[in-house]
Amino acid sequence: MPKVKLTDLVLRDAHQSLHATRMTTADMLPACSRLDKIGYWALEAWGGATFDSCIRFLNEDPWDRLRKLHAALPNTPIMMLLRGQNLLGYRHYADDVVDKFVEKAAQTGVGVFRIFDACNDPRNLKRAADAAKKTGKHVQMAISYATTPYHTKEIYADLAKRYAEFGADSICIKDMSGLLKPYEAYELVKAIKAKVDIPVEIHTHATTGLSVATLVKSAEAGAEILDTAISSMAMGTSHSPTETIVEAFKGTEFETGLDINALLDIAVYFRDVRKKYAKFESSFLGADTRILVSQVPGGMLSNLENQLKEQNASDKIDAVLKEIAVVQKDCGYIPLVTPTSQIVGTQAVFNVLFGRYKNLTSETADLVTGRYGALAAPANPELVKLALAKNNYDAVITERPADSIANEYAKMAEEAKKEGAQTDEDVLTYAMFPKVAPKFFKERSKGPVDSASFAVPAAAAASSAPAKAGAGQAARYNVNVNGANYDVVVAPAGTVAVAPAAAGKAAPAGAAAAARSGGGSQILSPVAGTVLRYAVGDGETVKAGDNVIIIESMKMELEIKATSAGSVHYLVPTGTQVQSQQPIAEIG
Repeated sequence: MPKVKLTDLVLRDAHQSLHATRMTTADMLPACSRLDKIGYWALEAWGGATFDSCIRFLNEDPWDRLRKLHAALPNTPIMMLLRGQNLLGYRHYADDVVDKFVEKAAQTGVGVFRIFDACNDPRNLKRAADAAKKTGKHVQMAISYATTPYHTKEIYADLAKRYAEFGADSICIKDMSGLLKPYEAYELVKAIKAKVDIPVEIHTHATTGLSVATLVKSAEAGAEILDTAISSMAMGTSHSPTETIVEAFKGTEFETGLDINALLDIAVYFRDVRKKYAKFESSFLGADTRILVSQVPGGMLSNLENQLKEQNASDKIDAVLKEIAVVQKDCGYIPLVTPTSQIVGTQAVFNVLFGRYKNLTSETADLVTGRYGALAAPANPELVKLALAKNNYDAVITERPADSIANEYAKMAEEAKKEGAQTDEDVLTYAMFPKVAPKFFKERSKGPVDSASFAVPAAAAASSAPAKAGAGQAARYNVNVNGANYDVVVAPAGTVAVAPAAAGKAAPAGAAAAARSGGGSQILSPVAGTVLRYAVGDGETVKAGDNVIIIESMKMELEIKATSAGSVHYLVPTGTQVQSQQPIAEIG
């Protein structure tokens, strides 16, 4: 039995970190027979952001992915990443939903549950851990690692002890951002080993250039399992190469016993697969030491880049990275891991685009008012004040957040069936992402997206001439207003829609007038996103500052307010994907 075992992350965290979680099941399955023969301790292949990406971008059923992978990997346990009481969504769920989800995941193919909480609040982990223990599967409880004045090795060791008392079969140190330094890792593993006698697994990203040395020192301190990624999907925002660690330990007491030639064969396969996802590739392919300050996780970084592209704000990445550190501190030095990484990252983007906390997301308000659990340190009092007002709370929540959530599975099942859910799995999919699942249910029959469709198209030639339009079709024009280019679409009936064509430029003052359909004042979407719902009915009278439309942007909810008083008329239906500065309503 080797002293050090490896978990390969190629089927989940590697492509989440490098390619915004876009790898399709069809690109995974051809490698499974080879992966299954290697002798890994486990293969991480489910959970995290993969569930969301399957239904949001790939038109894949995530439960079907799990079934297929389980059938293709009969000899290797599949690990899933589970966010405790959050499961795979962005809020806490009632205990009955947690029980149902864990039970179904175990039945479908999960062999190892890696359970964590972004707040490291044990109250948010126990129900999921208890549910996983009942299934008889391996329960690994993870510590979300952060480097702040409030996180010490003593605190982490005490947390590991508590997890062991919960019945954890192993402990994971989950270093999402590559912040764990080699000698600090050695001391941390020693401190944990002094308090628990169960295996310790190390998860660290290569983002800062520390990861290989950190894994080596962790093994020397007694860590039994290390996370790696096959070399062609390693490094950058991903993880240390599997082959590198295998060779580093060869001939030592830590030898893994894995076949380097078999690993190299797998690397060849994924080298070709990786080319298909070039358009999603993170630009952070070397060692980015800025992350030692911003503490941005690898998966968050590649998603953040894509989200800024959607907002025509790719040039704001450095400002956003600096702002993330500010927001993290204001939010009580919260560790940055899903969902807190998304909450903090999106709020940082909005702060850079609109001014600090001028647009406070609902999720940020929930975080600092205790709806996600206890924070490591007190949050910024001024931010708490804003959040309490937004949520209409008198005080911050101090009880376990899920204690205030009544059983909800039966209600969700009823809602889900109205939206097209056909099975218990569909109900759970709806429970995780009720805004995305209905569209997936309607379009599922079309089949999964082909990764070949991700190929970057040849750049189209720019032209100021109108695109030819057939009878009854819209015509497109490129218009320059005060130095900014706009794509203008004129529909057959004469309705005009406008969106900025120049990346990184905001609409100049007065530009909205070009898109007016009835002479009233326009409300422009401040960000790219999806119109979720109207806050008031069409034609109702509103005051300046009233909430009018709720937009989902970067997986967070943003309230769009009336710019003046009058009756509101909506220009786009709910469910519409809108661009930054696109007119979405008119007041007049």
